[in-house]
Amino acid sequence: MMNPNAGFGTKAIHAGNVKDQQYGALTTPIYQTSTFVFDTCEQGGRRFAGEEGGHIYTRLGNPTTDVLERKVAALECGEACVATASGMGAISSALWTIAGAGKHIVADATLYGCTFALLNHGMTRYGVEVDFIDTSDLGAVKAALKENTCCVYLETPANPNLKITDIAAVAEIVHAYNPEIKVVCDNTFASPALQNPLKLGADVVVHSATKYLNGHGDVIAGFVVGDAAFCTQVRMFGLKDMTGAVMDPFCSFLILRGLKTMELRMARHCESAEKIAAYLDAHDKVETVYYPGLANHPGHDIAARQMSGFGGMVSFEVKGGRAAGAKLLNSMKMIAVAVSLGDAETLIEHPASMTHSTYSEEELAASGIGAGLIRLSVGLENVEDIIADLEQGLAQL
Repeated sequence: MMNPNAGFGTKAIHAGNVKDQQYGALTTPIYQTSTFVFDTCEQGGRRFAGEEGGHIYTRLGNPTTDVLERKVAALECGEACVATASGMGAISSALWTIAGAGKHIVADATLYGCTFALLNHGMTRYGVEVDFIDTSDLGAVKAALKENTCCVYLETPANPNLKITDIAAVAEIVHAYNPEIKVVCDNTFASPALQNPLKLGADVVVHSATKYLNGHGDVIAGFVVGDAAFCTQVRMFGLKDMTGAVMDPFCSFLILRGLKTMELRMARHCESAEKIAAYLDAHDKVETVYYPGLANHPGHDIAARQMSGFGGMVSFEVKGGRAAGAKLLNSMKMIAVAVSLGDAETLIEHPASMTHSTYSEEELAASGIGAGLIRLSVGLENVEDIIADLEQGLAQL
């Protein structure tokens, strides 16, 4: 049995694993099947009625994905986990399980662009009321809560400006007002290697597993983590009936592979990002650097308290604004101009025109996302080579 006090790296390799009784395979096999055979008609009836465990159809569960879900639940210190076909599949499956017509969601104004679009343009079409606030302002959190509030949704560090929210303080305010309100935290930027929102008082964690959890840029996937009862609701309603965003078993296999090196990868991401943030902060052509590990970051003290490392994401603005930022991106030789993050390769993008293009100019300004903001996902290359590429690009400004 897995030692519950084992370290993160050990859990990432061993938690949730099931011994292969047929062939003794060390690596979890890929059960690439849509459906499962019942021994009898009666057994099939019992499984559909929930009277007997066992698999029915991969949309409802799969042996390869089961192992992955148990592993991610262990890493996030949750009771259960539901795997989905994308990060947006996880977010939408969770939110449609929580909310409905007549309900109210409080969300941070600074979110991944598609999450913002789901809340601002999608759920509001179906009678869900959504208010966007700054969740790092605890007074604003308290003032936004209403009788019909069902969810407070946030990211920390936030995408793309790495704003930090005090998860424990928000959860305390929200649950004191109404313990039934779900505090949902997107933990994609930090990953469970650096932060566990459930231990800090959040009710639900969502992930784009495409990013650090997989770590190799070859999977689109997501997770919802929380207590067992909520995850059952997500699986049987939010996922099964509302979104159908089911993870493929081969994707589960790839993420299981990626997780084996996650602790090592995250250490390298963090180490390199800290050096790059310091380099950029001292550069005379850089206006502002946003990185929680810098002492001048507004959320540094909170990040130091609730995170075990400051992550691999760095955002910054160069002098000369948007035009200078575009010139920098176009001058990159090794660093790839691409969205996504958490890959082995270093990636650079312009949020206002790419990942956050769902925001209007006014909404971008209100959310603290500058028109010239550049987002850098620090990869696993030698940090000297990443800095050298940035240096040659900055020299052209």
